[in-house]
Amino acid sequence: MVSNLHRILQRAVTPVLVLALSMAFGGGASAQTAPAGENWLTSWYAAPQPGWDSSFPLPMQVPPCLDNQSLRDTVRLSIGGHRLRLVFSNRYGREPLTIGAVRVRLAGDSRAGQALTFSGRRAVSILPGETATSDPVAFRVPALARLVVTSWLPGRTAVASFHWGAQQTIQLASGDATTAAAMPAGSAVAGRLFLSAVQVETGGHGRTVVTLGDSITDGNGSTPDADRRWPDFLAQRLAPHGVAVANAWISGARLARDGMGQGALGRFGPDVLDQPGVSDVIVLLGINDIGWPGSPFAPAERAATLDELTSAYRRLVAAAHARHVRVTAGTLPPFEGALEGTPYAGHYSGSKERLRQAFNEWIRTAGFFDGVIDFDAVLRDPARPGRLRREFDSGDHLHPGDAGYRAMAAAIDIPALLRQVEQRETAVLAARPEPVR
Repeated sequence: MVSNLHRILQRAVTPVLVLALSMAFGGGASAQTAPAGENWLTSWYAAPQPGWDSSFPLPMQVPPCLDNQSLRDTVRLSIGGHRLRLVFSNRYGREPLTIGAVRVRLAGDSRAGQALTFSGRRAVSILPGETATSDPVAFRVPALARLVVTSWLPGRTAVASFHWGAQQTIQLASGDATTAAAMPAGSAVAGRLFLSAVQVETGGHGRTVVTLGDSITDGNGSTPDADRRWPDFLAQRLAPHGVAVANAWISGARLARDGMGQGALGRFGPDVLDQPGVSDVIVLLGINDIGWPGSPFAPAERAATLDELTSAYRRLVAAAHARHVRVTAGTLPPFEGALEGTPYAGHYSGSKERLRQAFNEWIRTAGFFDGVIDFDAVLRDPARPGRLRREFDSGDHLHPGDAGYRAMAAAIDIPALLRQVEQRETAVLAARPEPVR
């Protein structure tokens, strides 16, 4: 399951490779580069991932196909703005994705909302591997607002590209329900389908902080549909400063290998570096690299090594720094007893714990990152450091609950992060060529 890109990049980073990394991870001109005077930021994000078959131990939780149905997503923004646009993804699709109509409104507003267009047209067809960004619309939204997005899929649509997760639900209904105040009787599914980003135009100089992680960043174990992941709490702290949070989580994501989706190296370009206005990325990855081998998720896979994990991080940081994006690393939380008593037992062992401890020590002491957040120190039980504190444990000994996620966000040094954002802005301005006189 290891990507070809990962195998290619096993060698040490050199100055030539830094340039190659910058190109491979989105170093070219972005299709969403803003015209002069505009400042578009990603205010909400859901990273796409490919579907899988029944051989994987977890079900996809979404229908394999939709036919003439409407989807209603509710998303909570991080920062606000006076214009917005939506991004729909068919990154892993195998056939064109046709969207017949899209409307957007603020949660609690019973009116039909604002109709969106794509190059002036109500409908759009998105080729496999591509995205479509709606035309900007004047739509003033406050920070931390909840937005309701209703999309109509007029034809038969296979679900091959989606976002897995039980922390949010989408309402489904037959036919075109984009103008309906309430969805007709239908069903709901867990996760996200096709909607991948909401971008806002701020008219100022705000920046985007991306959180790149796995199910812990996805908020598994938190209250569903309540926006209580640690990036949600972080967004509450950063919103008054005009800094957006784009949560590029994927449950089952891994740092050095593919998991439930591409590994961090494979998706770093589209999910991080291509986000408009990105200045910083906070990375919390590695627990699935350590926990999966020998478990039901990867029963025959060889164990991860410290060198494998640190090498992957070095390549990630090189790619980020080539684009003037700063990297803050989070230490891995405790996971003793993880998933015991479930069909997925085997995630934890003594040797895996020793690797987690060694990896955390490297993160703390390598002097390699622009910042470090010691999530391990925040969440561990002082009497039993290999375990989560009881009041922070969701119950599976792997994922925190609401209180644990709040504590993770509270541990982030906001003044230091804001200084990093300002330093990135200065570096970008300094790198621009002098105008021709």
